[in-house]
Amino acid sequence: MDAWTPEDAAGKAEAGSTLAERTYLQLREDIITAKLVPGTPLRESELMRRLDVGRTPVREALLRLQRDGFVDVNGRRGTFVTNIDISDLSAIYEARARIESWATRLAAERLREPERREAQGLLAELAAFSSPPEREPLLALDRRIHRFIYRAAKNSYLYDTLDHYHNLSLRILHVATRRFPELMLGLDAVLHEQTQMLEAVCRGDGETAERIALHHVLSFEQDVRKII
Repeated sequence: MDAWTPEDAAGKAEAGSTLAERTYLQLREDIITAKLVPGTPLRESELMRRLDVGRTPVREALLRLQRDGFVDVNGRRGTFVTNIDISDLSAIYEARARIESWATRLAAERLREPERREAQGLLAELAAFSSPPEREPLLALDRRIHRFIYRAAKNSYLYDTLDHYHNLSLRILHVATRRFPELMLGLDAVLHEQTQMLEAVCRGDGETAERIALHHVLSFEQDVRKII
């Protein structure tokens, strides 16, 4: 396997310097974090004004977001943030569960010392959270932990796939916790599972890391199903 460093993946999504790339990243983040909720109309003129960019970067960004599954373009009705339904939840988490748990095993098996120190720093941040943890800071840290695992697996193709699926599932998480505040009660469990998973990765215990990661991914889907 060709040499591949965490820096290759860490900077990949943010590395683009073009206006279209920055426009795409900003709109994608607004959709993922539900600042632009499902069903929101996306009018070019409004986006140009809000993001202070021209028409071409907006159109290029919308085309990419359409390919990602975040935007629906209809010639008659216009362009909208895609809706979320229960079939999306099942399909995304079904795809993500096995791939991500396998990547977590790989991370445990391939971890290097600089990454072990990074994992220990993440563990310290998890330990610093009060109970119950605040929603936005915890979701932000959870996202960083998942990206760390993807990088530590040292497979760029796997990273790209997992990054895409995680972005889709993260949007579901943001939307669901806003609509159903009772889901917030499970955030303490997130802290516990992420801690156990990172500890297993640090000690090179791939089997335990994989098992915890699988449960971590599937448990949210199960919690949502109990409510819907």
